[in-house]
Amino acid sequence: MADKIMNIMVVDDQPGVRYLLDIVVKELGHDVNTAQNGLEAVELTRSKHFDLIFMDVRMPLMGGLEALTRIKAISPKTDVVIMTAYGSDDTIECANNNGALCCIAKPFDVEDIKNFLDEYTREKSCSNNYYAHQAG
Repeated sequence: MADKIMNIMVVDDQPGVRYLLDIVVKELGHDVNTAQNGLEAVELTRSKHFDLIFMDVRMPLMGGLEALTRIKAISPKTDVVIMTAYGSDDTIECANNNGALCCIAKPFDVEDIKNFLDEYTREKSCSNNYYAHQAG
């Protein structure tokens, strides 16, 4: 179980990927919302705060890189992990330049996602505790 419950969004046009990540995120004790494309993700971000977003690059209506730019403008502190089966250097550079936390290759290993979320949660809990102690 996680130290801190995170609000996480999974954005992918493939139902199987959304379903798999939904299960993994819930299994680790976090809250999860899903979106089928970047347009839905941007709209969800307008109405709810997310700590972390897993987002595919190639999707209908609005791709992940355009959505990344819009989401960072709405919610600069939201971390975005870009997922892509098309991990060209240009895609990775564009994602990094527009504020992505990191890029992961698809298909991914579920254990790698679990390890990433455990580490991410620990880092966020530690930094929040650090700031709380500094303020007090």
